[in-house]
Amino acid sequence: MDTLIPHDSLSPDTLEQILDDIVSRDGTDYGDYDLSVAQKREQALRYLKSGEAFLLFDTESETIKMVPKDALSNYDLI
Repeated sequence: MDTLIPHDSLSPDTLEQILDDIVSRDGTDYGDYDLSVAQKREQALRYLKSGEAFLLFDTESETIKMVPKDALSNYDLI
C-alpha cells in the first residue's frame, strides 16, 4: 500500500531534498522551457501548497513521487 506524506510535516531541508530529487528525475523536462532545479522545486512546492499535488511514498519502488490530486484514486492508499 502506498502512503501519503503531508508535505508540511517534513522539515524544510528534507522537503527541499525530496523535491530536488523528484524534479531532477528523467522525464521531468519542461519542453521548450529551460528551468533550473530551483525553479522546478518552487513550482512543485506551489502545487503541494495549493493542494493540486501530493507526495506519495510508493511501497513498490520505495521512492517518493509527486502525484496530481486527480490521480490519487489510482493508488491503494493507507
